[in-house]
Amino acid sequence: MSNTASGFVESDAYIRDLMNAAAVAKTGNPLASASLPLDRRGFLKLAGAGLVLGFYLPGGVRADAETPQAAGAASQSPAINAFVRIAPDNTVTVYSKAPEIGQGIKTALGLIIAEEMDADWNRTVVEQAPIDAKVYGYQGAGGSTTIPRAWDQLRQAGAAARAMLIAAAAQQWGVNPAEITARDSVLTHAASRRSATYGSLASAAARLPLPDPGTLKLKTRDQYRLLGQRHRGVDDPKLVRGAPLFGIDVRLPGMVYASYAKCPAAGGKVKSANLDEIKAMPGVVDAFVVEGNGRPTELMSGVAIIASNTWAAFEARDRLNVVWDESEAARESSSELAARARQIAAGKFPANAEVNVGDVDRAFANAARIIEAYYEYPFVAHANMEPQNTTAWWHDGIMELWAPTQQPNRGQALAAGVLGLPEDKVVVHQTRVGNGFGRRLLNDYMCEAAAIARRVKGPVKLQWSREDDFTHDFLRPAGYHQFKGAVDKQGRLDAWQEHFISFTADGKNPSAGANYSYHLACACKAPNLRRGQSLMNLKAPTGPWRAPACNAQVFAQQCFMHELSLAAGRDHVEFLIDAVNRDVPELAPRSREMNFSPARAVGVIKLCAEKAGWGKSLPKGRGLGLAWCYSHAGHAAQAVELSVDANKQITIHRVVVAVDVGQVVELSGAESQALGACVDALSMAFGQQINIENGRIREENFDIYPILRISSAPAVIEVYFAPSDFSPTGMGEPVFPAMPPAVANAIFAATGERVRAMPFSRSGYRV
Repeated sequence: MSNTASGFVESDAYIRDLMNAAAVAKTGNPLASASLPLDRRGFLKLAGAGLVLGFYLPGGVRADAETPQAAGAASQSPAINAFVRIAPDNTVTVYSKAPEIGQGIKTALGLIIAEEMDADWNRTVVEQAPIDAKVYGYQGAGGSTTIPRAWDQLRQAGAAARAMLIAAAAQQWGVNPAEITARDSVLTHAASRRSATYGSLASAAARLPLPDPGTLKLKTRDQYRLLGQRHRGVDDPKLVRGAPLFGIDVRLPGMVYASYAKCPAAGGKVKSANLDEIKAMPGVVDAFVVEGNGRPTELMSGVAIIASNTWAAFEARDRLNVVWDESEAARESSSELAARARQIAAGKFPANAEVNVGDVDRAFANAARIIEAYYEYPFVAHANMEPQNTTAWWHDGIMELWAPTQQPNRGQALAAGVLGLPEDKVVVHQTRVGNGFGRRLLNDYMCEAAAIARRVKGPVKLQWSREDDFTHDFLRPAGYHQFKGAVDKQGRLDAWQEHFISFTADGKNPSAGANYSYHLACACKAPNLRRGQSLMNLKAPTGPWRAPACNAQVFAQQCFMHELSLAAGRDHVEFLIDAVNRDVPELAPRSREMNFSPARAVGVIKLCAEKAGWGKSLPKGRGLGLAWCYSHAGHAAQAVELSVDANKQITIHRVVVAVDVGQVVELSGAESQALGACVDALSMAFGQQINIENGRIREENFDIYPILRISSAPAVIEVYFAPSDFSPTGMGEPVFPAMPPAVANAIFAATGERVRAMPFSRSGYRV
């Protein structure tokens, strides 16, 4: 790690170095670069003998746009966006604009640019880009949106680099640019037998005007040589060596360490604390109360302890005695909430149905079979492997933050608001993230570090403990579903009624993560459908969790669909396909679901069933279950083959996954995401549960919050990607939701017992 004036973690962060150099030259202050404007020509002059491509292409605008308006919008954008550097030695450096949270995005984004550049991947280096929304646009990672947001933007950036290099070669050789070919960072003119490396042409290319995005020619799928193949992750060697990539690894000269104690019941405030005793402890530098602004997503009241090392800070934290004002704190109990939900479900259906298609009551009156069921699932924690942390340094009117965040732009804005500073006075350095799963879409730890740093001379690292992570998480909310469904005499799904019971923080709107899943609108096109929602007040903070809404609601909905297929006396796969293909215009997916396709849904269901050997005979005690979902723009289906012994011990013999997420960018990473989603979903389904008592979270560490062990993982997980000509969508979430219902349906097939609650351990099942 470089101990530069800015303290940036990666010493070869070229753009940051260039901006610092410009700042020093202009102001003599190595820290002035945080707000120093650089125009395109000035930026390129700093590049010296190499080419830094300054090129702004807003996400979502395509070079091959179908409308002239779209293409024109891209060509008129004046901002600079530096994605590519080419050194004289032919090393190509590509800047990944989004956070790497273990999903392989740093590799994938680099490949997209390198593919269109025709760069030599073996001589391509991918670095984390500086955080600057004015330059890079949106730089977050969440909701499986990073690749679809950046796809056209980065393709155009790569194609522009190639076009500038070709133009430079054509100018030097006096030939037609169309006669020059590019491959592996080398340009060739076959007729004259001349060739040149990208590195040798970089300086000349840098002096050329930027190409009009509307003139760029992007590759067609059959021309891809890098995309869709397996590649090693660009950070893999560093990870194996234990290189300091994560937020928890940041070290700055003169840095001190902080622990921050908040009320264990959300909403509590500090009344008093034994600060003098804490300050007298060995290694403690200071201890003070932070009032906070009362917003859980920003800065809640607490006590900050500053020490010379993390151990001293945690030791002092254990001796801290705080009297809390809990007059406005959370007091709920998860068991009481669950009991209340059952009472609500047993009552009348909500008067104002949010969805009411057809005539549900008439369908029930004429039904051949009616099925009713109640499904539920608990609160769960994100349980990131890297506890929350941020290093902050207040100096010269600037707040610098080094943070493992999924939303650096949002974190910058929130920290600026907490401090009362303009956003350009807050500089965020993106570190690698040790898991996110949606928890790091919230930036409370960044705001806490920023507030603490204002009271500290020099850099300070705020480090949460594992217990902090659990007790101050933004939990995936629990949910409760009362279903009633009907099949007609032809064995078709005719009516679906769903009463969804969840939570509200303001008495009006669903709590974060407690909104309806859009999956049902795609998976269940019953001609008669009614959905209503009842909300219970909840002060405990909730938030997005991997595949928000879909992660548990698909379990309830796909299991109930299995119950209906059995009631209809039909094959489950056939029943699912029929439900997907029904023509119910009122339920056509809109807005974010516009990518949904019944044909693609049927395709993954059939592919999954075929690969799993659907319909084959199995011995007693063995079952095969299947479920599917449309989640975060991806179509996915899972089949699980398992056996259950007399003690309800489950052995998962095989998992088959079929996925359609359009063009696969990096095959190895996509497979890893599918495998990880399966294991993560199994972990949630069998054992994960957060219990709240008097507003306090009971599970504070992994000893009572079980994560799936290697010995319990499936013996085989097979992943199949449906061939697709569609643009890529994300992989972090689509495979997750259908796993629990596939397991539950397999348990029924093996035992005849219907499991309607997660975790399955509540019903005695173990894996």
